Amino acid sequence: MDEQKKYYALLSEKYPTMRSLSREIINLTAILNLPKGTEHFMSDIHGEYEAFCHILNNCSGVVREKVDMLLGGTLSAEERGELCTLIYYPKEKLRLLRKSGEPDRAWYEQTINNMLEVARFLSSKYTRSKVRKAMPEDYAYILDELLHAQRDEDDNQVRYHKQILDTITELGAEDFVISLAELIKRLAVDRLHIVGDIFDRGDSAEKIIDLLMRRHSLDIEWGNHDILWMGAASGSEACIANVVRNCVKYRNLRTLESGYGVSLRALTLFARQTYGGEPMDAALKAIAVIQFKLEGQAILRHPEYGMDDRLLLGKINGSTVESEGVTYQLNDSFFPTVNPDGPYELTEGEREVIDGLRDSFLNSAVLRSHITFLYEKGGMYRCCNGNLLYHGCVPLRDDGSFDEVEHFGKKYSGKAYFDMADSRARRAFFSRHKNQDELDFMWYLWCGRRSPLCGRNIKTFERTFISDKSAWHEEQNPYYRLYHERATCENILAEFGLNSPYAHIVNGHTPVRTVRGELPIRADGKLLVIDGGFCRDYHDTTGIAGYTLIFNSHGLRLKAHQPFESVEAALRANRDIRSHSEIVETERYRVMVDDTDAGERIRGQIADLFRLLQMYKSGELEPK
Repeated sequence: MDEQKKYYALLSEKYPTMRSLSREIINLTAILNLPKGTEHFMSDIHGEYEAFCHILNNCSGVVREKVDMLLGGTLSAEERGELCTLIYYPKEKLRLLRKSGEPDRAWYEQTINNMLEVARFLSSKYTRSKVRKAMPEDYAYILDELLHAQRDEDDNQVRYHKQILDTITELGAEDFVISLAELIKRLAVDRLHIVGDIFDRGDSAEKIIDLLMRRHSLDIEWGNHDILWMGAASGSEACIANVVRNCVKYRNLRTLESGYGVSLRALTLFARQTYGGEPMDAALKAIAVIQFKLEGQAILRHPEYGMDDRLLLGKINGSTVESEGVTYQLNDSFFPTVNPDGPYELTEGEREVIDGLRDSFLNSAVLRSHITFLYEKGGMYRCCNGNLLYHGCVPLRDDGSFDEVEHFGKKYSGKAYFDMADSRARRAFFSRHKNQDELDFMWYLWCGRRSPLCGRNIKTFERTFISDKSAWHEEQNPYYRLYHERATCENILAEFGLNSPYAHIVNGHTPVRTVRGELPIRADGKLLVIDGGFCRDYHDTTGIAGYTLIFNSHGLRLKAHQPFESVEAALRANRDIRSHSEIVETERYRVMVDDTDAGERIRGQIADLFRLLQMYKSGELEPK
């Protein structure tokens, strides 16, 4: 009781009078009766900055939908396309218009009125206070006035607002148009969920993180490629070697060298001296061998990983290698740094290379800032408004029960496994004194067959040194077969505390091959796989260029995006990303804030405020 009284005494400092309490109760009760904000879910961006940036700018096609709906009767298709491009890229579009002699005062007035109509519609599901906070500070008062213009008996307000617009256009309206465009985009999406894999093949992952760091409301569910970079930034040598190898293989050096200041000079010099040939091919081979050695060391340190079949450097016999009991011909048998008596020991030259790379990763201020952001905004999973979000899989046995996995001397399964992995990943990065077991675990999360971020037997060695593709097959966890069954998904949801019949799993990681007839909606709508292949390398595999799952007050719908041409084409020809929308689930009743996680918190706040009001009235606490 003493602790409760202390709490309410502190609360009374914020609400010192019965009037202030009543005002806040009225305000919070009103918020509960607003429609829920729109959530967007995206995954597997893989460094594709331009396409991702455009989809953020067009709000996954929502801006165009609203413009067509509101202005379809007054503007032509070409004019609507011009307006949309202006909203997406206001600075760049205005610069182009100036070069062609536009825009004049009449253009500004009409354009601002059209944009205000869109903003006014999008703001209708928020409180006036929240909309005001979303506005750029310099124009907050003016925008607030214009968005809430009301006709009166003598049209005084109409004249008043027309005078405001006249003054804006007379003094120069560019900054105002830019601010209004940003407000529209912010109101269109209340919260963004990134369900893993910001990093990988595209060459601008660091630009994507810079973009996300400016978002007003988002969360990130870590993917296996994200955890790989997080492990590298923590100092895991096996993760560092994997990151560098991936970048060299896909010729994605800009992110490493320009983005994060990681020099590959020592690697390329060592590779040229050791292997010869084309520089990048030599560098790829050099870092691959270093990677397999470091991975071998981690596997030998941790027999509980159950990955002894990955110890292939020790199974090389001249020009052949044994993998899973089968002998394969190697496409390259030149391994001058591999000692048959100690195949996983680094040579002096290899040690110098990895030491230099480790120093670069640990001392990159930009990388540390970006990885810190991933930890602050991210986690292994998230439960949000009845949906369970995670990137990879919940490891299962063949019978659908949760697989029990041993790490750090204990056994884990289901939600407890995710919680432990989240905790250990944070310790690996933030601990001042690095723990080798935790660094090794970061590598395991990246590629372990029973890792919740991977869930398959990755065969990098075979894909690198064996031409026979029969050796490349990567066995997957039973999860990827069983997640088509409703009972399996409901069991997983219950494990994470989501027992509502309207709960869903939102999953990334495995590209949906629409060209083969695969569907993203599985298990009678209980699970949605939203990896549609943002990365250009996956477009032929998936047949599309990414998904956005949209959850608004009316229900769930999935938007499949077509490939993005270029920002240049968008600016000059108003080219947009074409998106096909599919309804996943329509709510019987409109979803209000009262039905969300935020609503639950608000109801708790209201209960506390009523209790404080009662204490004021009873004399337990004295109001000011």
